[in-house]
Formats: sequence, structure tokens, C-alpha cells
Amino acid sequence: MPRFQEVLLLVGQLNYTWTNTESLLIYLIAGLAKVDKETAIVIFLTLNTTRARIELVERLAKMAGTPVECRRQVLEIASQLTRQGKLRNKYSHCIYSFDETGTHASTQLMRIFDSKDAIKYGKVEELDDSEMKRISASIQAISAINKDIWRVVESNSFPH
Repeated sequence: MPRFQEVLLLVGQLNYTWTNTESLLIYLIAGLAKVDKETAIVIFLTLNTTRARIELVERLAKMAGTPVECRRQVLEIASQLTRQGKLRNKYSHCIYSFDETGTHASTQLMRIFDSKDAIKYGKVEELDDSEMKRISASIQAISAINKDIWRVVESNSFPH
């Protein structure tokens, strides 16, 4: 399979897995805030960034009424989501380049890096076998987070 197709498949899987897992924050919000699922959906959709949603879940978990073990599990999940979100964001917000055969691929980051007296932008990185394995590993990690969220929801009898 040409690298072009591999990249599209992996990035598609990464985004699907991420979106599916991020939506599970609704159940953590419902349980931690002690609201019904519909209210949690409104809260989730009102917060328009992943970071805001994760921060809300973290803050709710840190509240005094949250059992210690639940707090520990939710904060670990939030930490893992934040880590995996960095790679997902990179591949969701970059520009892709492929050679004419579709076998060589690279990304160009669409981010400005400020230094004391200059700016840099458009960092180019190779999408080599190592990076493809890193994306695959992230997909697996996000899938594991998904299962962890469901365990917390079930073990704490959160609405779902």
C-alpha cells in the first residue's frame, strides 16, 4: 500500500478513535457533576475545546465529594487524554505533502514558534515508518483510554 493510503487510513483511525473517546467525557461529566446525561451533553457541547472539556472533568474529579479512587482514576484518564491529544492535534492541524508516487510523505506544522527576536513556522517532518508506528500506538492507547472511561462509569454507577 502506498504511504499516501497508509497515512490517510491511520490519520482517519486516529481521528475517529479520538472523537469517539472524547465524547465519553459526557459520562464522566454526568457522574462527577451529578447531573443527567442530557445536561452533561449540553455542558460538553457548550465547551468548545477538548482542553476545556478535560479541565472541567479534572476539576470536577478534584471536588471534595468525589471518592478518592474515582478521583485517581479520572485524573489518570485526563492525563492520558492530554498526552495523546498532542499527537492527534499535530495530525489534525498540519499540511501533508506526498511525492508524485505517493511513497514519500511529510507534514508541515501550521504553528508559529516565537523566540526572543524571531519567529519560525511551518516545521517540516518526515512521515517515516517510525512515525507511522507512533500513530498506531496512539490509536491503541486512545482505545485503552476508552475502555478505562467505561470502567470508571460502570464502577461508579454514572449515568449512561
